[in-house]
Amino acid sequence: MTATTTRPVPPVLSARRRWTVLAVCCLSMFLVGLDTTIVNVGLPAIGRALGVGTRSLEWTVDAYTIVLAGLLISSGALADRFGRRRVFQWGLALFGAASLLCATAPSVGALVAARAVQGVGASMLSPVALAIVVNAMPDPRERAQAIGIWASVFGLSMAVGPVTGGGLVAALGWRALFWINAPVIAAALVLSAVFVPESRGPRARRLDLRGQVLLTALIAVCVGVLIEGPHIGWTSPAASAAYGFTALMTAGFVWVERRRPEPLMDLRLFRSPVFSGAVLGAVAVFVALNVTLLLNTLYLQHTRGFTPLAAGAATLPMAVGATLCAPWSGRLVGRIGPRLPLTLAGGFITAGALCLVGLDRHTGLSVLLLAYLLIGIGFGFANAPITNTAVSGLPPARAGVAGAITSTARQLGSALGIALAGGLVANSTPAALAHDSRPGWILVAACGLLLLPLAHASRSDRR
Repeated sequence: MTATTTRPVPPVLSARRRWTVLAVCCLSMFLVGLDTTIVNVGLPAIGRALGVGTRSLEWTVDAYTIVLAGLLISSGALADRFGRRRVFQWGLALFGAASLLCATAPSVGALVAARAVQGVGASMLSPVALAIVVNAMPDPRERAQAIGIWASVFGLSMAVGPVTGGGLVAALGWRALFWINAPVIAAALVLSAVFVPESRGPRARRLDLRGQVLLTALIAVCVGVLIEGPHIGWTSPAASAAYGFTALMTAGFVWVERRRPEPLMDLRLFRSPVFSGAVLGAVAVFVALNVTLLLNTLYLQHTRGFTPLAAGAATLPMAVGATLCAPWSGRLVGRIGPRLPLTLAGGFITAGALCLVGLDRHTGLSVLLLAYLLIGIGFGFANAPITNTAVSGLPPARAGVAGAITSTARQLGSALGIALAGGLVANSTPAALAHDSRPGWILVAACGLLLLPLAHASRSDRR
């Protein structure tokens, strides 16, 4: 039987305290998002320092996102059971310790392992922070605005990662990409202890260990075969075995989840077109972002000869677009719903990608900067409506799991985006990289177009 415990109703916080809680949670989420993309611009420097190529560099990014995506839902359930502030602080401490291991890693193997541990810590931050915010904001309108801000900060952190990373690599070397986490972690730990109230879900849920193992294995194999496919061959015995294993894990996960009284992921939720659309939209947006960031990093540094600082600076229009439009999107979602922000997101992402489908070695800098600006604007508009739609599709009592499903979709998209982009250019020479990356820009445009019907679906649900 599942243990059920009645929790006391939490006291209503003052407006000042509520928005302070939001600020603390946003600080931690900025860190999680930053570490998803800050490493991208430093990949060439890491490769030179540790003597590895593109395939190993992809794993330094995806080891983090695979583990993060695989554990998010269980971390949300743990927080609902044992206390959200407590799990949040555990996550901060583990994330900080793993960051120190990354900063001192002597080899690419040690770096990949430390990044995986970093992903474990990050999994305790993303859904738990959202659950804390939802619990602190009882008014639906205020909650929608807070979720919009939370999602905007997370999206903004991913957009400014390359700019920040470029400056750190140029000034202090690639290890500074991880040292920078220490003061932020220390501040977040102190602030969470002082300002964040403890809260739990109204019911204590058992962990779905079988579902957790199957989900993590499924994500890892899917991403792994995309990374290793160019090296081992797409029709090799190893690749064929991975395809079969993926199909087996998918069937096993569905079978287990449909028979659990309290599953890791309630598959019945996906019967709602709006909820399914929000999850699919989250995957598409983060595939588009991560394809953009990786192809941009490799193109600018390998083909055009940019320094890490110059490559990071070139993405400044993307960060500016996200910075200006993410808060605007959050306000629009709170006032009129997700339809308009999603439509704008799809249109701008598509337009930016289409600017680069003919990319070559001599594409003008003005074209590159315009494309990055348009994609950044689209990304800024995308996060708040997707998060709000997904969270609104679940019962408030399942706030931890609600945030976890959305965050899982984001991180899955991030991992897939890195794997797909890396696969396109894994064997490219600097001279051929621009041409070989063109299918990636078509993929980014397709992800943008996918948001348009999702915007229409979100509108019909609000009627």
